[in-house]
Amino acid sequence: MEIALKIILVIASLGLIAAVLLQPGKSAGLSGAISGGAEHLFGKQKARGLELFLSRLTMGLAAVFFILSLVVAFFVKSA
Repeated sequence: MEIALKIILVIASLGLIAAVLLQPGKSAGLSGAISGGAEHLFGKQKARGLELFLSRLTMGLAAVFFILSLVVAFFVKSA
């Protein structure tokens, strides 16, 4: 049981890393502030669905990772 949970934890951590790396970076500096305002004004609907999906996927994988970490720590400590 412990080995299976550790394998699932590794898979969840790799998925979390991939989800974070797939998210687009936030624009920085003055040019980012200007273009970010233009995107907000005129809308950026194409990538918004993907950004929303990746954001929710990241939150879900983070929750799974956190819970699995606690469960694996409990099993290791009790063994």
